Amino acid sequence: MAPRAFWTGHLRLSLVNIPVRLYPATNSERGIAFHQIHEPSGKRIRYQKVAPGVGPVENEEITKGYEYEKGKYVLIDPKEIDDLKLESKQTIELVRFVDEDAIDDRYFQTPYYLMPDGDMADEGYVIIQKALKETKKIGVGQFILRGHGNIVAIKPFEKGLLLEVLRHANEIRPADVLFDDIPTVKVDKEALDLAKELVTRKAGKFEPEQFKDEYVEAVKELIQAKLEDRAPDIVTEEPGGAKVINIMDALKKSVQQGKGAQSKSGGKKAAPRAAAKKTARTPKRKSA
Repeated sequence: MAPRAFWTGHLRLSLVNIPVRLYPATNSERGIAFHQIHEPSGKRIRYQKVAPGVGPVENEEITKGYEYEKGKYVLIDPKEIDDLKLESKQTIELVRFVDEDAIDDRYFQTPYYLMPDGDMADEGYVIIQKALKETKKIGVGQFILRGHGNIVAIKPFEKGLLLEVLRHANEIRPADVLFDDIPTVKVDKEALDLAKELVTRKAGKFEPEQFKDEYVEAVKELIQAKLEDRAPDIVTEEPGGAKVINIMDALKKSVQQGKGAQSKSGGKKAAPRAAAKKTARTPKRKSA
């Protein structure tokens, strides 16, 4: 089942207006949510909205307020904000085109899929997608989403367009405040060559599906074990490399381990972790 668009509007390039829809490109299923519980009673903790000297208040009694002086507020009804006549509320206007690598990685915040909205939008959408792809450019614009003015980057992605919300300049902390403290180190050429050999050997495609969230899996196992009243099936691992101090020795050992694994597997990638993981597991205990 296709997701529902949470924003509709227009993508504008000069005098060209293309109806578009916006879809989230990510989901929040990764995390595990915990509630605060009153342990003696087992009841969930609830929070009330309270005004000093008044007590608990209802949601319909709450409005927005801007503090212009300490303890003094100008009240603004949310409907007044909605009534502001801002064209950018329903329009993403492309105002600049930049090279693919022109935007600092720190600015990218949230990705969305941008889709044409209706048959009349298809031709213009495809033309812009191909124009960006063939010129290797990213379109930069702005629009309002969820009550916030946003800078956005629009770039070709597979057959469609990807919109990425960008951070504003004042949201980026300068790196030199920290990086200036990094000392100048004379690098040993042999150590650098060994490090480069390790990097080259482990080079390959980015396959995010190969990276499992071991913390979430362990928490799920703990929860399931408590529901079944048994000891959790926990994997224990010794911290690797904690006692190695000499970087050259550590690099040489790492390179030799890699060569040994390749020779044993006939040139194929070895998988010693699975065996180690199996032997490290604590046997399940049945509940009494």
